[in-house]
Amino acid sequence: MSALTVERAVLGDPLTQPLIRELTHEYVTRYGPGGHEEMARYGAEEFAPPEGVLLLLLRDGEPVAGGAYRRHEDPATAEVKRMWTAAGHRRQGLGRRVLAELEAAAREAGYRRIFLTTGPRQPEAKGLYLAAGYTPLFDLDAAPEEFRPLPFEKHLLTTGTAAPPAGKAPTR
Repeated sequence: MSALTVERAVLGDPLTQPLIRELTHEYVTRYGPGGHEEMARYGAEEFAPPEGVLLLLLRDGEPVAGGAYRRHEDPATAEVKRMWTAAGHRRQGLGRRVLAELEAAAREAGYRRIFLTTGPRQPEAKGLYLAAGYTPLFDLDAAPEEFRPLPFEKHLLTTGTAAPPAGKAPTR
């Protein structure tokens, strides 16, 4: 198996097309026509630096996984969106690698916390976030409501650098 490379991208770049196409298909398959609305909810500017990022994992120049974050309403928090692993490349730890890369980029950008949601019909995503150390902000034992998002958070550890005070935008 060839090595993976990490590349920053912008929604609309040709390399992001598999991500958009496959995520849209997943959302529509699992949640119905509202999946199209979810994919159109955030424009490219939401995931652009300095407040956001979109990362792709490439194998031999082809995108096999990716994800993005945008600035959350809490300025010290990055919100992960658009997590994706190509159907033919699942069960290889690529989702966990994308999360680790997003966490590192968010930490470097000055964020102190990551927030994300997944849908109740995505048990593999729920499992990934729990395995990656995310804290569920819902009762794991309760039956999930049909279309209510399942929120998670993770506090980012800083490595000797001061985090911005609460309520302040991260320094970029």
